[in-house]
Amino acid sequence: MKYLIVGLGNIGVEYQDTRHNIGFMMADALVEACKGPAFVSDRYGTVSECKFKGRVLLVLKPSTYMNLSGKAVRYWMAREHIPTEQVLVLVDDLALPFGAIRMRSKGSPGGHNGLASIVEQIGSQDFPRLRFGIGDTFHKGAQIDYVLSPFAREEWDQMPERLRMVSEAVQSFVTIGVERTMNFYNNK
Repeated sequence: MKYLIVGLGNIGVEYQDTRHNIGFMMADALVEACKGPAFVSDRYGTVSECKFKGRVLLVLKPSTYMNLSGKAVRYWMAREHIPTEQVLVLVDDLALPFGAIRMRSKGSPGGHNGLASIVEQIGSQDFPRLRFGIGDTFHKGAQIDYVLSPFAREEWDQMPERLRMVSEAVQSFVTIGVERTMNFYNNK
């Protein structure tokens, strides 16, 4: 069975360690946890194909920038014949405190432009997503500056443990499914 795991972010050094790029960081951590090969450039992004307990995980970091992520997701779903229930999008979430993770089997974009692009391109909101809390400690009107800023030092200190938890949640998703994974990981 093959899964498409998509970490959302923006390409370029200026975005590399920003809050909005936690999707890329989660994708990197997953490939490392699965001992997968390095990411290679391909159409609409970089990909790494790794295995976990008999499942194939095609991990994608789109090169289309956040607001056009749907184009890459649609292409790779079609190319690899992967249905929406076997797609998992890794994304940042302002509404969650730093490091909290929430998996959902479907839902609205909730104001996230990357998710909105995916919904528009694949014509459905019915795809699983794993949200990583980046907090909301910004002044009114400073949301864009906040999401494009780096994590605080104390957050970086917690990052290895939080990314390990994300990798475990993704591995759980591909082995026992979205519902059971939600029940276990959404409270941690």
